[in-house]
Amino acid sequence: MGERFASWITSRIGAAVVLFATVALSALVFLGSPSQPEAGPTTGLPEGKQSTRVTELRDRFAGGRAESALVVFERADAPLDEADRTAIGAAQRTASAVAHVAEVPPARFSDDGRAALLPVPFEAGLDADTRNATVDELRAALRDTATGLPGGLTAQVTGGAAFGRDISAAFAGADVTLLAATAIVVALLLLATYRSPVLWIVPLTVIGLGDQLTAKLLPWIGRLIGEPTDASIAGIVSVLVFGAGTDYALLLISRYREELRRTPDRRAALAAAVRAAGPAVIGSAGTVILALLTLLTAVLTSNRTLGIAAAAGVGVALVFGLVVLPAALAFLPRGAFWPLVPTVGSPDSSASGLWSRIAQLVGRRPRTVLAGAALVLAALSAGLLTTDVGLSQTEQFRTEVESVQAQRTLSAHFPAGSSQPVTVIARADAADRVVSTVRAVSGVAAVGAPEVSVDGSLVQLTAQLDGESGSAAADDTVTALRTGLAALDGADALVGGQPAADLDQREANARDNAVVAPLVLGVVLLVLVILLRSLVAPVLLLVTVVVSFAASLGAASLVFAALDIPALASSVPLLAFLFLVALGVDYNIFLVSRAREETLRRGDTRAGMLRALSATGGVITSAGVLLAAVFTVLGVLPVIVLTQLGIIVGVGVLLDTLLVRTLVVPALAMLLGERFWWPSRPAGRGPVNAAREPLASDEQSPSRPLPEPAPAP
Repeated sequence: MGERFASWITSRIGAAVVLFATVALSALVFLGSPSQPEAGPTTGLPEGKQSTRVTELRDRFAGGRAESALVVFERADAPLDEADRTAIGAAQRTASAVAHVAEVPPARFSDDGRAALLPVPFEAGLDADTRNATVDELRAALRDTATGLPGGLTAQVTGGAAFGRDISAAFAGADVTLLAATAIVVALLLLATYRSPVLWIVPLTVIGLGDQLTAKLLPWIGRLIGEPTDASIAGIVSVLVFGAGTDYALLLISRYREELRRTPDRRAALAAAVRAAGPAVIGSAGTVILALLTLLTAVLTSNRTLGIAAAAGVGVALVFGLVVLPAALAFLPRGAFWPLVPTVGSPDSSASGLWSRIAQLVGRRPRTVLAGAALVLAALSAGLLTTDVGLSQTEQFRTEVESVQAQRTLSAHFPAGSSQPVTVIARADAADRVVSTVRAVSGVAAVGAPEVSVDGSLVQLTAQLDGESGSAAADDTVTALRTGLAALDGADALVGGQPAADLDQREANARDNAVVAPLVLGVVLLVLVILLRSLVAPVLLLVTVVVSFAASLGAASLVFAALDIPALASSVPLLAFLFLVALGVDYNIFLVSRAREETLRRGDTRAGMLRALSATGGVITSAGVLLAAVFTVLGVLPVIVLTQLGIIVGVGVLLDTLLVRTLVVPALAMLLGERFWWPSRPAGRGPVNAAREPLASDEQSPSRPLPEPAPAP
C-alpha cells in the first residue's frame, strides 16, 4: 500500500477518522437495511429450461401456481379397517377447514389396503411465509385430530409445500447459531495463536463488525440483482467473511510483530507492516473476488447471486482487515501483546524454530519431500473413484424431518413420485396425443385429467412417477417424457414440476462446472502472472492447487461414506472447487510473494524460498487451520449441501496449508532454482539492502546459513 496512506491510517488523527467513519457508516447501513426481495416462483430455477417455462405458463390456468401437501395415513401392521377409514374422512374435513386450503378431494387408498393419501391443495398465489404457515397449521390440526385416531394409525404431511417448509425450518435461527459457533471458533484459535488475553479481542471485534455489516448489505445486493439472498447464501458469505478477514488480520499482525522488533516507534512499525503486507493481502483478496465473480457466467441464478454476495463479503473483509484493523491497532500499546511483548532487538523464533527446521529439511532433500507429498495426494485422490453426484429430495437433510419420514411411508405403499408429480403443458389441440404419449412412457404410474387454460389455447396434466424426485429413475422418466413429447408435431409440449426441475438443476450445474471452472483457473493464473511477474511459478502453483482439490474431494468422499451420506449434492463440486482454488492460491501467494521479496534481497532463489518458508510458516499455518475450522462450522446446519461444502473446503485448506504450501511448492522451487521465476530473474539482480544491520535473531545455523528475518506478508 502507499507509504502516505499507510502512515496516515496509523497516525492518531487518521486512525480516529477511520474508526469514526466506520462506526457512522455501519450505523447508517444497520438502520437503513431494506427487506429481502420476494422470492418469485422461478427463483432458483435455471433459465431457459422446460421446468422454468412450465412454472411461468401455469399462470394461464385457473389454478395458477397453487402448491399442495399430501397427508400420508398408514397402519404398519395390518390393513386399514372401517374405523380407520372413518377417521381419515374426518381428517379430510379438518384439513378443509385450515386457512388458505382449497377444496380437499377424498383420500386415495393403496392397493395393499394399509395406507391412504389425502391431497391437500393450497390456494394459488401464496407467498413463502403464508405457505409455510399453512403447512404448520395443517400439521397442528392433524396432530389434534391424531389424538382421536384409532390406535396404530399414523398421519404425516409431505409433498412439495411440506418439503419447502422443512427446508425453511432447517435454517430457522441459523444466522445466530452460525455466528455464535464461528465467533467461538475464531476466538479460541486467536487465543491459541497470540497467547494474549487482550490482543485477540481487537481482530475478532473488527471482523465481527465487518461480518454483520455484510449481512445488512445482502438485502441491498438482493434488490440490486432482483434475487433474494437466502439463508444458505448468507451462511456461506458469513463464514467466508470471518475466514478471509481473520486470515488478513493474522498476516498483518504477524508482520506488525516483526516490525516492532526492529522499530522503536510502534506507529512507524504499524505503518511499515501495512505497507509490506498490503500488496500480498490485496492480491489475495483480489484473486478471490475475481474468482467469485466468474459465477456471473452461471446458468443457475443461485450461483450468480452467491458469486456477487460472496465477492462483496470478501471486499468488506479486505477493507476491515487492511484499513479498519490498523486504525484500531494504532491506539493499542505494545503491551497488548502481553505476555509475549515484542521489543527492539528481541529474538525472532522463526529463524531457529520448527519452521526453520522444516525449511532446512526441504532444502536438503527436495526430491524425497516432493515424492512423499505426491504419494499422499495421489492416495487421497483415489477416493474420487467412489464419488457419486446427485441426491434425491429425501437425502437433503442430516436430521429426520416429517416430510422425509412421510415420503418413505408413501414409497412403501404408493409410487414414490406420488408426492411430487411432473406437470406437462402443451397446445390444447394436441391434448389427446399428449395424454396417450405420457401414458405410454415407462416409469409413469398414473396420469391426471387434462385441464384447459383460461384462454383455451393450452392444456396441462400431471403424471405421477414410479421414482422419487431427484432419483435416477425419475430422471430417466423425465428424459423419456421429453423425448417422446418432442416427437409430436405441433404439440409444443413442455415437461415441468419438481422431478423435472431437479433434473434441470443438475444439468445446469454440469454446464456451470464446464464453463465456470476453466474461467476460475484462467482468472487465477492471470492474477498470479501479474503478481509474480513470472510464467513458470504461476502455472506450477495452479497445478498444485488443482491436485490438492482432487485430493480433498477424494478424502471428503471417504468421510461422507463413513457418515452414510450416499453422494455429493450436485451444486457442491463447483462451489468447493471455486473456494479451494481461490483460497488455496491465497496461501501460495503469501509464501511466494515473500519468497520473491527475499530472493530480491539475497540474490538467491534457494535462500529466498527457505527464508520465506521459515518466516511465514507459523502465521500461514495458523490462518489455514482457522479458515478450515471456520468452514467446518457450516456443519452445525442440518442441511447436507452446507455440511459437504464445509467438510470439503476444510479438508482442502488443511492440505493446502500443511502439505502443498509447506512441502510441495518449496520443493519445486528448490529443484527449479532460478527457472522458477522465468522469464523474470529476481535473483540475477544481486542482493538488495545487504548492508542492513542484522538482528540478534539472525544467527547462522552451522549446517546451513539462514538469512536474516524479514517481515512476513
